[in-house]
Amino acid sequence: MRTIVVGMVGAGRATELHMNAMRRVSGIPLRFKTIVARRPEQLLQAKEKYEFEKASYDYDDLLNDPEIDVVDICTPPYTHDDMVVRAFRAGKHVICEKPLTGYFGHEEDRNPIGNHVSKEVMYEQLLLSLENLKAIIEASDRKFMYAENFVYAPAIVKAAEIITAKKSKILYIKGEESLKGSSSPVAGEWAKTGGGTFIRTGAHPLSAVLWLKEQEAQARGVDIRIESVFADMGRVTPTLTEYEHRHIMARPLDVEDNGTVVIAFSDGSKALIIATDVCLGGSKNYVELYCNDAALQCNLTMNDMMSTYFLDEDGLDNVYLSEMLPSKRGWNKPFIADEMIRGYTDEMQDFMEAIYYDREPKSGFKLAYDTIKVIYAAYKSAEVGRRIPID
Repeated sequence: MRTIVVGMVGAGRATELHMNAMRRVSGIPLRFKTIVARRPEQLLQAKEKYEFEKASYDYDDLLNDPEIDVVDICTPPYTHDDMVVRAFRAGKHVICEKPLTGYFGHEEDRNPIGNHVSKEVMYEQLLLSLENLKAIIEASDRKFMYAENFVYAPAIVKAAEIITAKKSKILYIKGEESLKGSSSPVAGEWAKTGGGTFIRTGAHPLSAVLWLKEQEAQARGVDIRIESVFADMGRVTPTLTEYEHRHIMARPLDVEDNGTVVIAFSDGSKALIIATDVCLGGSKNYVELYCNDAALQCNLTMNDMMSTYFLDEDGLDNVYLSEMLPSKRGWNKPFIADEMIRGYTDEMQDFMEAIYYDREPKSGFKLAYDTIKVIYAAYKSAEVGRRIPID
C-alpha cells in the first residue's frame, strides 16, 4: 500500500486536534515527516509528541520536499492565503484550518484596522482574494480539504442521513458556538484573526448549516441558494470592570465579542447563527433543525454522555474534562471521545481517503468559499445596518 507522507505547519491547539485524529486513521498508511513552526518551545515538543521525523522553522522545507504529499495548515488565519497558494504551486495537497482567508490589512490602513477600515472595503477585497484562490485551486489536480470538523460530527452526519432519507424540508435552522473567549493572545486583533468571535467560533455552526442545506437540496433535487445575510454584532466585554471581567477571557481590541446572523435562503427558509465570547461553564455547540416532518437537535457540547460531580480536584490535574472549563468541581458534563464527537476523526479519515483514492473530500473549497463569504457579508451588514444580498 502506498504511504501518504504528511507535512504539518503549526504546533498549537489545531495541530493537536488534527494529529490526535490522524493517528486514528485506518486502512491508509501515514508517515509524519516534517513539522514546521516558529517557536522552539512549541515546535520541538510537538515533534516528539506526534513523532514527526524532522522539525523545521522554514515553510519552504515542506514545499521543497518531493516526498511530502499533503501540507496541513494549522497556523493563524492571516497566513492561510499565502500558504495555500504556495503549497498548490509546489504540487501539494492542502488541508487548511478554518477560516480559509479574510481581510488582515494593508500598509496604508489605519490601525487598529477593525475600528478604522470599512467592512464594505473588507468584503470587496475578500471577494477578489477568493476568486484568485478559486482560479489557482481549480487549475490544479491537487485536493483542497477544508478542515471544518462540524460537518463530520456524528450528530450532524446523522441529521443529514435523516433529512436525505425522508427528503425533509428544513424550514428553520439554528446553530451556535459560544465560550468565554479564546486562549490565543491575538484573538482580539482583526489584523491576526480577520474578525472576532463570529469568524473564530461562528464559522463552525455556519458551515454545518450551509452543508445541511446542500444535503437537503441534493435529496430533494432542487437548487437552494444563499439569498441574503443580516447581522448584528458588537463588543460588550469592554463595558465590564476588571472585577466583573474576572471569569471571561475575551479581550477584544477591534473585533466583536458577540454576533447574531440571519441567513435567508432562496427556498424561503431561514437560518440563525449565534457566536459569543461571554458564555461561562465550558463551550456550547449545537445545531437545531425544524423541518416539515421532523425536529432534530444536535448537541456536540455540552452533551449528556456523562456527568461528573467533584468536591475537589485532587488527582485530576492531567484529566481533561472540557474545553474552557475553569473548574472541575461541582457538576460537569465532560467531553467523551472528543475527537470523534466533534468530527475530527472522520474528517481526517475522509481527507486521507480523498488523497489515496483520488476523490473529492466531503468538506472542500466550495464550503470554505461560501462560509467566509457569508461571514464577511455579515460583517458588512452589521456595519451598514441592512440586509446584504448574496450573488
